[in-house]
Amino acid sequence: MARKESRVYKDRAEYIKRAVTKRRQRIKELIVQYKGGVCEICGYKKCIWALDLHHKNPGTKSFELSGTGYSQAWEKIKREADKCMLVCANCHREIEAEFVTLKNK
Repeated sequence: MARKESRVYKDRAEYIKRAVTKRRQRIKELIVQYKGGVCEICGYKKCIWALDLHHKNPGTKSFELSGTGYSQAWEKIKREADKCMLVCANCHREIEAEFVTLKNK
């Protein structure tokens, strides 16, 4: 006879949180590597956590890649990343503030 599972979510909450954080970090590493590892505008490459994905055409965005987007399947993430350019945080802010104009938006 099968033993009834006695654990509840609360017992495993910290483990699950760590596992989700680890997966998101790994996906971030993979996506930065997939997109070339450097800011497409200025060439920054010191810290992957300072690199962002910017949708070239916001109208084609299917989902936000950061945060919950990293929980999607890898193939789906790559298709969404193909709509983006890899930029450092500074260049990304300048794009959003319209200090930088992209040639092929």
